[in-house]
Amino acid sequence: MKRIVIIGSGFGGLFAAKALKRADVEITLIAKTSHHLFQPLLYQVATGILSEGEIAPATREVLRRQKNATVLLGEVSDIDVAARTVTHHLLDRTTVTPYDELIVAAGAGQSYFGNDHFARYAPGMKSIDDALELRGRIFGAFELAELATDPGEIDKLLTFVVVGAGPTGVEMAGQITELARRALPGDFRNIDPRTARVVLLDFAPKVLTSFGDHLSDAAAKHLREIDVEVQLGAKVVDLDRDSITVEDADGSRRSIPSFCKIWAAGVAASDLGKVLADQTGAELDRAGRIKTNADLTLPGHAEIYVVGDMASLNGYPGVAQVAIQGARHAAKSIKGKNPGDFTYKDKGSMATVSRFHAVASVKNLRFHGFLAWLLWLAVHIVYIVGFKSRITTVLHWAVSFVGRGRSERVATEQQVLARLALEHVGADFVTLGQDPLQGADTARRA
Repeated sequence: MKRIVIIGSGFGGLFAAKALKRADVEITLIAKTSHHLFQPLLYQVATGILSEGEIAPATREVLRRQKNATVLLGEVSDIDVAARTVTHHLLDRTTVTPYDELIVAAGAGQSYFGNDHFARYAPGMKSIDDALELRGRIFGAFELAELATDPGEIDKLLTFVVVGAGPTGVEMAGQITELARRALPGDFRNIDPRTARVVLLDFAPKVLTSFGDHLSDAAAKHLREIDVEVQLGAKVVDLDRDSITVEDADGSRRSIPSFCKIWAAGVAASDLGKVLADQTGAELDRAGRIKTNADLTLPGHAEIYVVGDMASLNGYPGVAQVAIQGARHAAKSIKGKNPGDFTYKDKGSMATVSRFHAVASVKNLRFHGFLAWLLWLAVHIVYIVGFKSRITTVLHWAVSFVGRGRSERVATEQQVLARLALEHVGADFVTLGQDPLQGADTARRA
């Protein structure tokens, strides 16, 4: 029986495993998180609409009835192409898993374009940890503003800067505005949340550039109508706890005082791309994605498939549908169906701008407004994994979109500070893994 190892539990990894459900193979899915993340809705966790469990079901639960699939938790540190083994770690435990065929779908992380220190004060939007930290920062900014007495400090606390005007940035800016204008008014006595300033920055000349000029202009117009400050041609050159420094197209620089900053610009492929490239001779593109053959295999290694955000082929975008279709293509090859070259069938793109307003590009159709929002709603309900998640998600959407409330406003100090505490502990956190309680206590003291 063939041993199939899948790296990653995102769209590529999970859909590859499910596509092999009836195949006579032995599947081992290895991922550094225990859940499958529906990343397109991550911004709704950050802004209090959904809980993390609704967009991140446990991978084991999703694959519970698939008897040929085993799920292992651990971060892959090495792939030995010659020996056909995958090495992964969990705390102090190292596991080596052999394979006959390998599907690498480790995804991508946030890119700060060489300024990784920005992450300390401007979290990205790539993980549940990011979303929970941002939830704490966003709601915490209003709480701190309620306590402040200095007008300048209040303005800084109520200025939210989103870097990156792609779908994630646009959706995030729109939801923070909805939060401030609709959900929070009346909850505070010393501040008016409606005075909050939401700034959307991008070095590009337009928002949502991949959607075309018509939808880009429509989205920008609506953002301005709901009081989002859209600042284009603006490059972030520095940021710290209290401000962000921007360089405009004319070379002049200015500072925007802001406590809460969100980074939604740029992605970088998993480091496993370089691990594979060094051993196979495959090339990497500028984003660290590995260039594959037309059938998603690597040069000279028909047993290795790379799908999703890690793969560079024909300029396909890093979206969920590319990962899903690539995963299914690889599964067909493994089952011996010889599907030939991989061709991405574009099913369209969409992004919400605000409540009841979205933009959608489907084949040759371009539309925006309420109809696009309904389409966005339907598509996301279909692709959320799990019947229970669909039901609770729809209920929470009803609370937020029809009413004024946010069902997930809880934010703890631990959520906000946990990442910084782990960075402080550093490598010692792993070496203390022999005694998990000791390691946890050290993290708390940090």
